[in-house]
Amino acid sequence: MPSHDEIVRVVGPISDEQAAAIAAAAPSAAELEEAVAWVAGETDVMAGLRRPLSGVVAQIYEILTANEALEDDRDLEVKS
Repeated sequence: MPSHDEIVRVVGPISDEQAAAIAAAAPSAAELEEAVAWVAGETDVMAGLRRPLSGVVAQIYEILTANEALEDDRDLEVKS
């Protein structure tokens, strides 16, 4: 299981809750880096892998994008 510092070094600034949730998923370094690439939208990297988002990578992706989805919902409520 990666440490909080290892997760933040790869992912960037995130909340302690997000780091703990990622650590609980017990990703390998490669899985963590792949999830970050998905979040960053590095489609050229993802196309080279030719596999769908799944497993631990999908869990991490969900953790990292959950706040974005909430922010998008809030933006829609404010604009309405």
